[in-house]
Amino acid sequence: MKKLFINLAICLCLTQAALADDMKIVMLGTGTPLSFPERSGPGVAVISGGKSYIVDSGAGIFRRTRLAVENGVTELTPPNLDTIFLTHLHSDHTAGLANMILAPWVLRRAVPIKLYGPPGTKHMADNIIEAYTQDIDMRLNGSQPANPDGYKVITREHSKSGQIFEDDNVIVDAIKVPHGTWKHAYGYKFTEKSTGKTVVISGDTAKSDAIMKASTGVDILVHEVVSNIALLKRPQEWQVYQRAFHTLPDELADIANQAKPRLLVLYHQIYWDKADDNLAEEVKEAGYEGEVVSANDLDIFE
Repeated sequence: MKKLFINLAICLCLTQAALADDMKIVMLGTGTPLSFPERSGPGVAVISGGKSYIVDSGAGIFRRTRLAVENGVTELTPPNLDTIFLTHLHSDHTAGLANMILAPWVLRRAVPIKLYGPPGTKHMADNIIEAYTQDIDMRLNGSQPANPDGYKVITREHSKSGQIFEDDNVIVDAIKVPHGTWKHAYGYKFTEKSTGKTVVISGDTAKSDAIMKASTGVDILVHEVVSNIALLKRPQEWQVYQRAFHTLPDELADIANQAKPRLLVLYHQIYWDKADDNLAEEVKEAGYEGEVVSANDLDIFE
């Protein structure tokens, strides 16, 4: 009997440990180029196996990681911020990249950052390093203690859909999406090896069959959306633009009704008047039958 209790206790501890390691997402930034102060630029942290994987690097997301750590997400301490995936190179998704490269190094990240993104990503990263040559030289050769590798960037570009990353915790697939006239824009699918848990992050996209297919049966679908109520108040040229570059609530409801994720999380919510910040309601009214949440910065979903 004693042995049985010991075995049950071991099983309980293992189960609790597995639950603690289950993949979760932290919304570092849910904003858009409209730059509402309560919404940092786009950025989503995927946490698995004690590691963090960051999708996009909008303005302000490094400081959001600091707040997340204060809230108990210790996987986002500066030395752990060493893997970033860019969906595309729009400025609102990349304006915080210099800070994500340099600030964690100043705060003792000792390894080069691994950066994955579309063609042009290396050019952007190389020019950030070039722009901060004097800063880097001062930190390396002045009196401030600094390690020699933490500011460096190892860039890998991809130009089609398919697997682009794998480590002990996750497999990451790129999903090519239609984002207006951008030649290269991608969503990402994360699959946790230990649990099989899956998360898809759309990036910026118009209605995408590829996202719908990749999201079929996933645990969490994080998807952008533009308010139709707000859009109808805009000049015609802006309506044409937004419809080509982004996903309307009825289009997202159709995607999610077919894909049936366990949870639909809205981010990069596009509206111009805060009175129109009712995107979850718009998606539900468009006919979505599942659970949907309009995310705010620092929300956590598991």
